[in-house]
Amino acid sequence: MGWIYLAVSINGAAYTLSAYRPARRSRLLHGWSFFASWVTIELAPFHLIWQVVATALFASRGALRTRPGKLGLAVTLASWAGLAYSIRQSYSARHEIREALRELGHEATERELLPVRIRRNIVFGRAGGRALRLDVHEPATPPAAGERRPALVQIHGGGWVIGFKDRQGQLLMRRLAERGWVCFNVDYRLSPLATFPDHLIDVKRALAWVRAHADEYGIDPGFVAVTGGSAGGHLTALTALTANDPRYQPGFEDADTSVAAAVPFYGVYDFTNRNGAWPPEVIPEFLAPVVMKCDPDENPELWSAASPLDQVHPGAPPFFVIHGDLDILTPVEDARDFVQRLRAVSKEPVYFLELHGAQHGFETFASIRANAVVEAAERFLDAVRSAYERAGQEVPSAAQVDAAIAEELGADATDVVR
Repeated sequence: MGWIYLAVSINGAAYTLSAYRPARRSRLLHGWSFFASWVTIELAPFHLIWQVVATALFASRGALRTRPGKLGLAVTLASWAGLAYSIRQSYSARHEIREALRELGHEATERELLPVRIRRNIVFGRAGGRALRLDVHEPATPPAAGERRPALVQIHGGGWVIGFKDRQGQLLMRRLAERGWVCFNVDYRLSPLATFPDHLIDVKRALAWVRAHADEYGIDPGFVAVTGGSAGGHLTALTALTANDPRYQPGFEDADTSVAAAVPFYGVYDFTNRNGAWPPEVIPEFLAPVVMKCDPDENPELWSAASPLDQVHPGAPPFFVIHGDLDILTPVEDARDFVQRLRAVSKEPVYFLELHGAQHGFETFASIRANAVVEAAERFLDAVRSAYERAGQEVPSAAQVDAAIAEELGADATDVVR
């Protein structure tokens, strides 16, 4: 029993260690390391509980009276210390987020929580021989007479090759729908059958459909925000930065695909790996053959078009960029570069929330950190919405929007949050 307990202890400690030192460059350990650190960081209280229970069971069977058992106990105690610190870090992140957003001079508007209903698998278009579908998360009660609700388009991740609309963004959409938002969780064509910019075109097709059905869902077509994580964060940034670009709107060139705000979670902002943050095999072994269907030197314009880092411009909408510093799938260095470049030119506020100790996909679970970040995203969106309403519920000039948001959010709203 002592040797079995030692093996169990080492296994638990390996998961705890991965929460602090995920393998960024090892091809052999990369997949396991991501999974281990992801579930350990965000579910640290549960890991602590099972390790305590396991230790108690092994102790009741005499394992701790053996030399291997005593060694296993030492390993387990170290693991508990690491898990306890991770839990503390999650609580600290919540406090830091709230404190930082409190400086924006805006608290989320208190609204009566509404019951939510979900309408699934609504077809919004066809492309590549398949139907494109979306789900609608909306208040179950109809809007009041003359009321127009804000809308959010959620874009799922999955490395442009996997993923489903009904698997991601659930915490944020639920929270917003309870507060009067109508949220659309959209699918898009996936690689390798799809080639960029097919993914982006489908998202814009969804935006056009949402505005075309504004009366049916009681939404304000002038206020549609966009969010998504990972590949969805990449598409969120590109959607916000390429509003009404006819290159990405074949057959619906005249549709309005602008957005009022963008909230990309742990997105990809550079396909060219210009700062060397990615492992060197990502481009030749994945992006080039699977997503882009060409090498960067064959069509550099297309690779630049796929990089939000190269699409920044003064007319970008307000951004809230959210990223974890332990992310080993989408390096935080790209997010930092993107924010820096966007801030240099954008007329609107650009927020950056870098979460210490957070891995990719951190808001998948309703964890301590995830709940805090979802609250932060809702406060940001509510602030932009309030600024929009103060501007007269119409699409004003960029200068008018900038002044309204600055007044609502405060002069220091664009400070980096770290």
